[in-house]
Amino acid sequence: MKSSLVAISAAVVVATLVTGLKDRAALQEKFGLASAGKPAPELMMMGRIKPTDGPAGNPEFNAQLVAEKIEAITSPPPAPDTSEPDAAASQPAAPQTAAPPAQTVAQPAPVTPPIVSEPPAPQQAAAAPQPAVDESALRYFASRGDKVRLQAEISRLQALYPNWVPPADPLAVPQNGDKQLEAMWQLYSDGRYAELRKAVADRQAADAGWQPPADLLDRLDVAEGRARLVNASDLKQYATVVDIAAATPSLLTCSEVDVLWRVAEAFIQTERAQRGQDAYAYILKNCTNPAERQATVEKASTLLAYQPMQALLALERPAADGSKEFDAIRDNLARRFMAEGDDDPNLAIAPDYIARLEKLAGTEGLASDALLLGWYQLRRNNDADAEKWFRAARAKQDSAAASQGLALALIARKAPEEAEEVMFRWRTDSEDATSTYLAATANLMALQPPADLAEDVLHRIATEVIARKYVPTAQQFGWYARSLNQFQTAARWFETALAWKPDDEPSAYGLVITREQLSDRKGVLDLQRAWAGRSSRITNLEDTSSLMPNAVTPPPEKGTLAAQQPAQPTQRPPAEPLPAERRVILQPGSEVVVRAARPSMETVNVPRGPRQTRGCSTTIDAGQLKPADALSRGWCLMDINRPMEAISAFEAALQSPARKVREDAAYGQSLAYLRAGLSGNAAVAATKAPQNRQRAAELQVAILADRALSAFDAGRYRETLIYLDQRAQLQQERIDLMVLRGYCYLNLKMYGDATRIFEAAAATGSRDAARGLADVRNVTHPDTNN
Repeated sequence: MKSSLVAISAAVVVATLVTGLKDRAALQEKFGLASAGKPAPELMMMGRIKPTDGPAGNPEFNAQLVAEKIEAITSPPPAPDTSEPDAAASQPAAPQTAAPPAQTVAQPAPVTPPIVSEPPAPQQAAAAPQPAVDESALRYFASRGDKVRLQAEISRLQALYPNWVPPADPLAVPQNGDKQLEAMWQLYSDGRYAELRKAVADRQAADAGWQPPADLLDRLDVAEGRARLVNASDLKQYATVVDIAAATPSLLTCSEVDVLWRVAEAFIQTERAQRGQDAYAYILKNCTNPAERQATVEKASTLLAYQPMQALLALERPAADGSKEFDAIRDNLARRFMAEGDDDPNLAIAPDYIARLEKLAGTEGLASDALLLGWYQLRRNNDADAEKWFRAARAKQDSAAASQGLALALIARKAPEEAEEVMFRWRTDSEDATSTYLAATANLMALQPPADLAEDVLHRIATEVIARKYVPTAQQFGWYARSLNQFQTAARWFETALAWKPDDEPSAYGLVITREQLSDRKGVLDLQRAWAGRSSRITNLEDTSSLMPNAVTPPPEKGTLAAQQPAQPTQRPPAEPLPAERRVILQPGSEVVVRAARPSMETVNVPRGPRQTRGCSTTIDAGQLKPADALSRGWCLMDINRPMEAISAFEAALQSPARKVREDAAYGQSLAYLRAGLSGNAAVAATKAPQNRQRAAELQVAILADRALSAFDAGRYRETLIYLDQRAQLQQERIDLMVLRGYCYLNLKMYGDATRIFEAAAATGSRDAARGLADVRNVTHPDTNN
């Protein structure tokens, strides 16, 4: 009675499986996979039929025994014994009625799997009949010695036919006498599916009664589906990949891990990341190949975000030695997660990954690891930690990325001077690097109190600002010049910023108060009319405290600039006063005399006490004033550009018994003579009172520049070069003086030296240097230019 119940249960299971395999739509619905015609098919969680797929509590399925049976089948056949050969093995297509070999009784197994028949009980006449199974594929793989495919075919047939007994020695199965069918299997094995279709069609046309084995057709359908799926995946046709997978669920098994990877990627690329995560999770839950499991995690980490990856890593299995199976790739995973944290400042990476990367940065010493840590900390405003890691990265390998990160950390720490120095070398590496450098310059010029910057630093900053048309730093240059009481220079910078960005209100405000201080009433009124209704403080000049010359006036609405603030693309006027236009008359065969326009007057920093700008518009005898008042009047007259009257006021101040007043008066009188173009008198005035080293150097530089200009105007070009050489020993030569030197060489017919100087100056963006190059070409190649 018990055996009968077992046989009936097995028959029911077989019928259910066969019906399910024939009804693909029902299976797809059961496992969550839409049909090929639906717009958004879902991944079904499908693989080989497992014990849990059958009815609950089925005691007749033993996976371990099935594995042992397969191993026994693919191992060499045992030595011959006295038992009779399995008659059923030689007749695979006919129903099996004979009992299996006697040695199967001797196998110790508490529960017999359904793929092996029970030996007949003494009271039974015969066992349940074997089902009709198509073993043509089994015979073909056995004949080729392909044990891998042979074992896969045995597993498939056992899943379809639980009562089917594999042959005791599959390699000894008699060869199929149908040579044409063998040729078809060969075409299938070689992947020549189109030829196989044609061979089947040709034989059916020739022999109407012949039908191809159902197993061959099913395998051909699956193989063609796999080829289409792989092709669609390679072409990035991800929706097609999902459709093919939905129509061919038998591909989605652990034996087709590559297909599962492609389907997972297709889900993610079609914005169904959760379904892609499910596909990767299916592999980790059901597949056992260690290399494939590790590769699954690596592939998933390139497509999934940090949080979904943590869910997949939770499916990790412990190794035999107590470690975890993904330890070999955990370092790279930490790098991958930290890189994602660099891009998303709101993403919190687990401390374990941060600690692992910090350890790697210390042991392996890779600049890339330190960079990952630096950017991660910088994105979270941990500026001190970010600076530490960026410095470590630069120590290993100075790069644009490391310098940019360090510069941003220094800007945040309010150390823009070092940031500018760090980024200057890399300022042209990329748009981000340029933006970072310009942000550093803007923050540097905005420091309060103003930074004491070297002339070469100011020059290179100005050059880059002009080349990039960067409004924030141009505006800050204006405020910087105002803080040093250089109001004409400040006005030019504010004008430059407004030319690049006409709606820059802080620059307009700086310009209007500077013009007010320069007594340029027309310029003030023009600005007030232009900004009427847009800025009340410009219209009304509300902030009158900024009119004090020595008041440190930070630019309104300034702050730490973002590194990504772009420059404004408009036409650029120069930041310093340009020389006036000149005329060059060239006649073939005549003497060439080229006059360069006079460069702008040397600007000298003037540290001095506070004074009033009002009270010097009237003419009075400075000799009647007290020395201190005369000194103040002298500076006031210099501010409104009346140097000759200032000379007299400073002369009266020189009569003061106070050494400081006499020093300032001698200094001011020298500047007044220089502004009036009397460099010889300026040199004499500088000796009327002792000057400190800095002032003495500044005056000497200015006097030499003025003497060079005077000598050039007089046509004494060699003398001009001598003065320029003397000045260059004290201070780096300005661009306008380089242009002057170039014209000296040109007029001395030293064309090679002139070209070299003009090219160097033109590289900074100087239009006068560019015109100088054109003048050299006009002289050396007049026919070409004509």
